[in-house]
Amino acid sequence: MRKLFLLAAAFFFLNGIIAQRTIIYCGQLIDPKNLQVLKESSIIIEGNKIADVVKGYLTPAAGDKLIDLKSKTVMPGLIDMHVHLESETNPNRYMETFTFNPADYAFQSVVFAERTLMAGFTTVRDLGGSGVNISLRNAINKGLIKGPRVYTAGKTIASTGGHADPTNGYRRDLMGDPGPAQGVVNGVDECVKAVRQRYKEGSDVIKITASGGVLSVAKSGENPQFTEAEMRAIVETAKDYGFKVAAHCHGAEAMKRAIRAGVNSIEHGTYMDEEAMNLMKKMGTYYVPTIIAGKSVADSALKPGYFPDLVTPKALAIGPKVQSTFALAYKAGVKIAFGTDAGVYAHGKNWLEFVYMTEAGMPVLEAIKAATVNAADLLGDDRLGAIEKAKLADIIAVEGDPTKDIKAMSRVKFVMKNGVVYKNE
Repeated sequence: MRKLFLLAAAFFFLNGIIAQRTIIYCGQLIDPKNLQVLKESSIIIEGNKIADVVKGYLTPAAGDKLIDLKSKTVMPGLIDMHVHLESETNPNRYMETFTFNPADYAFQSVVFAERTLMAGFTTVRDLGGSGVNISLRNAINKGLIKGPRVYTAGKTIASTGGHADPTNGYRRDLMGDPGPAQGVVNGVDECVKAVRQRYKEGSDVIKITASGGVLSVAKSGENPQFTEAEMRAIVETAKDYGFKVAAHCHGAEAMKRAIRAGVNSIEHGTYMDEEAMNLMKKMGTYYVPTIIAGKSVADSALKPGYFPDLVTPKALAIGPKVQSTFALAYKAGVKIAFGTDAGVYAHGKNWLEFVYMTEAGMPVLEAIKAATVNAADLLGDDRLGAIEKAKLADIIAVEGDPTKDIKAMSRVKFVMKNGVVYKNE
């Protein structure tokens, strides 16, 4: 009988029914959902999920793996809702369109993805690239490379000459007439087709450029670039295919059209006015501010020749305004999810957004909530954003106490994603 029991136990173990537990001791554990910091807790992990969270330091059983983070502050893996993993700002960025092959974007995206994960961001929403970002997501999911969990838009959808038209600024004989396959649309029918094309290519979310932007080689950074009917067609089609819609937007009029059309989030929101804020609260629209991106482009614009001539004045005008807009939106009660526009600044410095958010009046724990609970809500993924039973084991730890020194968010010493430890210093 004993031999049969041992054989059965061995069978169950080999088939993953009896899994090794991991126990994490937390000196401090941030609970962003309830905006509190718990002392001396233990997280119990089985496989890729959190089995339980208990007070005190649980005595490990035989076979348990113990990770001692008593000297650290532990929190859910962070979520950045606006990144671009394929590229990174540099003075030659505009020439890369003509000198880079898809493989060049792919190889550098691997570096940027790992850097992002090691900074404590276990999930990101990639809001537009060449389409290489879809392959990057797949490679991470297969375990071929290290990186955060990626929700990607694939290619952004723009109007002709709009912020994400890939041929803006080209010589006339090179411009051509890109269409829905390239993410460029005009009219309701083409808007519908572009969403379906993103579905065909494997995107997770839809990104549109509702207004002009800073870094496109075009004159306006804020003019409306879609009609409300066009955006409504995008949103309605996106719902059919299970997509949420993020709208890049600086100008107030474009913002209001996008909100009325039903987008899920407004990105940047620089010239947001009171009417737009009230609409966002009424519709439940999230605001993803990207303060660091505004500061970064304004700084870069001061360097002679860093940007094309059309871009520099937009960067100087729009960049410095984002933080003050964020402060107004927060005070007005607009829902806020953390996002940085990584790639517009150097990847891995995403944590600086916490500094700028708290400078503008948001308490530290609310800023962390924006990067966990709120971000997971905007993603629509209830497996993320908190350290509690049945959630995915996305857990990080920092040295120091961010509630006393927000720069502690830069000192990430432990990273676990999906139950796998990627960093433990």
